[in-house]
Amino acid sequence: MFSDMERPLRKFPAVDVCFDKHACLVIVLPEDGFSASMAGMKVSKIRLQIACEAARLIRERPALRHSDARRMAVKRLCPTGARPRDIPTDAEVGEQLQVLSRTESPVDWQQRFDRYAELLRPLELVTQDPLRHPEGDVLYHSLQVYTLVGEHFPYDEELLTAALLHDVGKSINRRDAITAGLEALKGIVTLRTAWFLDNLPAGRAIVDGTLGARAMKRLKAAPDFNELMVLVDSDLAGRRCGVVVPDVEEALEQLLELSKLHGEHDSPFA
Repeated sequence: MFSDMERPLRKFPAVDVCFDKHACLVIVLPEDGFSASMAGMKVSKIRLQIACEAARLIRERPALRHSDARRMAVKRLCPTGARPRDIPTDAEVGEQLQVLSRTESPVDWQQRFDRYAELLRPLELVTQDPLRHPEGDVLYHSLQVYTLVGEHFPYDEELLTAALLHDVGKSINRRDAITAGLEALKGIVTLRTAWFLDNLPAGRAIVDGTLGARAMKRLKAAPDFNELMVLVDSDLAGRRCGVVVPDVEEALEQLLELSKLHGEHDSPFA
C-alpha cells in the first residue's frame, strides 16, 4: 500500500506520475514524452505549469522571448513570486513548445487516439477557480464528465468523445478554449462530435438563462439537443472531489472498442 504522499496518480499511455515523500511531482519519462533532459530529476508541479504556460504564450506571440514568456507565466501562476528552483529553463520551455507543435500537426484518422492522449495529458497541470471547480485539475474534471455522460449514453462514441475532450483547449488558449480545442481537433473528431463541442457554451447559456429566444429555438430543433444537454448537465455535475474515474488509457480503450463496434464514421471535422 502507498502512503498518502506516495499514492500514484492517474497513469497515461506515455507518462507515469506520482508524488514522492517530499511532495514533489515525479515524472517517469518515456522515449517520446518530455525530453530526456528532465528524466531522473524531481520536477515540481508548478515548474511544469510555468513551462507549459510560457510555451503557450510563445505560441500565441511568436516574437516573445523565452525570458519574457517565463516572467509572464510566473506573474499569472504565482502572483506572490516563484522560488528559483521552480523557474524552468529555456530548454524546458522549448520541450513544451515541441509538445504543442505535435498536437497541432496533421494526423492520420487511424492515429486519433494517440493524439487524444497528447491533448489530454497537459490538462492535469491546468487548475481552475476552486470555487467553481473544487475537484481540482481539468483532467480530473474531464474524466468525471466522460463517466457521467457514459451513464446515460454508454454506446454513443461521438458524444463520449466530446465529453472526454471538451476542455482540451484550456491547455492551449484559456481565453478562447472552445476555439482552440476545435482547432486542435480538426481531422481527428467527427462533425457530430465537433457540433457538441461548438454548442456546449450555448447549452450552458440555456441552463443559466442567458441564451436568446431565437438561438434557443434553433438549438432545441437540433436532432442531438437532448444529448447536448446531458453533456451540459454532466459538465456542471463533474466537479466533485474524491470521485473514482477511469484513467486516460482506460477511457481511450473504451472509445477504441466502441469505434470497432460502430465501424467507419462519416468524414471527420476539418
